Amino acid sequence: MFLGNDEKVYILDKAEGNAATINGHPAWGAVWDIATQQATVMDVVSNTFCASGMHLPNGSWITFGGNGAVGRGGNIGSQRNSAGSGAWDSEYQDFDGTQAIRILNPCKNSDSLSSPKCQWFDDPNVISMQKRRWYSAAEALADGSVVIIGGFVNGGYVNRNYPNVDPAFEGGAAEPTYEFYPANGRTATIMQFMIKTSGLNSYAHTYLLKSGLMLVQANVSTIIWDYNNNVEFPLPDMPNNVARVYPASGAVTLLPLKPRNNYTQTILFCGGSDMPDYAWGDYAYPNINTWEYPASKDCQRLTPEPPDGSNPAYEADDDMLEGRTMGQFIALPDGKLLVINGGSNGTAGYAEATGETKIYGDMPYGMSLASGPTGTPAIYDPEAPKGSRWSNAGLGTSQIARLYHSSAILLPDASVLVAGSNPNADVNLSTVFPTTYKAEIFYPPYFKAAIRPVPSGVPQTISYGGNYFDISITKSSYTGSANDAAGNTTVVLVRGGFSTHAMSMGQRHLQLNNTFTVNSNGSITLHVAQAPNPNIFQPGPALLFVNVRGIPSHGSMVIVGNGQIGPQSVAPASILPGNVYSTSNTTTTTQSKDNGSTTTLTGSSTFAAVACIVVTAFYILGSQ
Repeated sequence: MFLGNDEKVYILDKAEGNAATINGHPAWGAVWDIATQQATVMDVVSNTFCASGMHLPNGSWITFGGNGAVGRGGNIGSQRNSAGSGAWDSEYQDFDGTQAIRILNPCKNSDSLSSPKCQWFDDPNVISMQKRRWYSAAEALADGSVVIIGGFVNGGYVNRNYPNVDPAFEGGAAEPTYEFYPANGRTATIMQFMIKTSGLNSYAHTYLLKSGLMLVQANVSTIIWDYNNNVEFPLPDMPNNVARVYPASGAVTLLPLKPRNNYTQTILFCGGSDMPDYAWGDYAYPNINTWEYPASKDCQRLTPEPPDGSNPAYEADDDMLEGRTMGQFIALPDGKLLVINGGSNGTAGYAEATGETKIYGDMPYGMSLASGPTGTPAIYDPEAPKGSRWSNAGLGTSQIARLYHSSAILLPDASVLVAGSNPNADVNLSTVFPTTYKAEIFYPPYFKAAIRPVPSGVPQTISYGGNYFDISITKSSYTGSANDAAGNTTVVLVRGGFSTHAMSMGQRHLQLNNTFTVNSNGSITLHVAQAPNPNIFQPGPALLFVNVRGIPSHGSMVIVGNGQIGPQSVAPASILPGNVYSTSNTTTTTQSKDNGSTTTLTGSSTFAAVACIVVTAFYILGSQ
């Protein structure tokens, strides 16, 4: 799922037997209205199961690949394609999604939501990928184009046969190439890293770097990649043999980018699994009972391009509070990181057997390959001293298992929407970990604040370099000294990304440089620099938040860059005015409630339950 704009969240399911229907077949797409908590089903032509996705510079969203057509029970569709998977299914009426490119232009309530311009465009006769890709990686580039990497051809648990005698193509089941959208004449090309990491390279972790190169991590290997020339620069292996990609599914994110360290990029890898190579099995299933194998709690930091010119190296960070697979990092506006969802044992994926349990009836958790749902989230503070970066003190606990196919995204009010979980081949409402149609909203600790900033003057577009802009916050937006409030105010861009399989593809948090003027009436004028360059924050949509003493405003949707795929203009950064403090020591103790908040909270954090009947309706049930 992803945030389309400040009104709508878009949700994609796999093609399966959902009770909600559209045009005579089960629905596997919906749009959720944030204000009314109501969802409307959308028609999607092809099977979006395990697709990748990314934003585009104009605010549109694009998804790549997926599964072949399936029918009841997740079986191959009634008509087959040349690769042996489904081309179409007569019951579910889904088409093969393995080469699909789907584009959506998010609409608002002021638009005609039923018009074609507000629907998914999914027509392989007009646009499609060069190769079949299931579980491919996707990363936006500085010009707004997207590179798509690897994937399965048909699907399975891990992307290999065992023994692994053909690591490149696995007899036609693996796709070790990369390609671009738009292709612009460039053909799909073999990437040696996909061969080296054969087996554990689905949904590879990718991050565009300041240099214009790219960090790519899969299996336990890491490279910096020159995607223009297909040159790979190997980095040290992941310590402790911990895999982070699917189906190990660790929580991985880029730490917030800040001007004080010149936007140095550091990636945080947490959780996943250190199962030995044999245990991962093959396309069919794992060789061991994964649900008995504890997930890792190991965390590592990596700065791929150290500012001092030293060689990149992994650095052990604080362990998570508990082992977690399928945990997902959400970048919060205050600069902290929420990890949520997942299980304490096993891996992502589903199967009817393992190498140790041959009969489905003996599988203790149905098709699930994980156990021990981790219902309590945790918050990581990258600025805290080492040894004290993790905490779950005061955080609410969800009673809903969020395992395989769960997702979470940041909403404009700075809460987090949590949805999904279905470690089953089709809809199953009676198994241990069933298909889940309930969503929740998690409210981070800053929701206990009685007052939240209310900025004005937020622009609709952010450029790369150029003239600064001013944002004003009133005296009623903070408590205490105006000078202290101004000195503890930040302006940030947060892009939540395309959320799937415990990943947030494209997620970034960027602090914009700013100075301030404290006015005699207690209001504060923030002088804010534009974004630095498109390698640091790629062009496209983002939420702009103003934080005062760690309390965020509601986010305003902006477009970063020129809104087009192609070269982005980069101007020199303007010189910001110096800070101006008030000499009157103005203070305010206003306790007015922020009228835009979604609930009144008495604790530091909570979950509000949101029920969903087959993606057709959501209802706020209250907070715990």
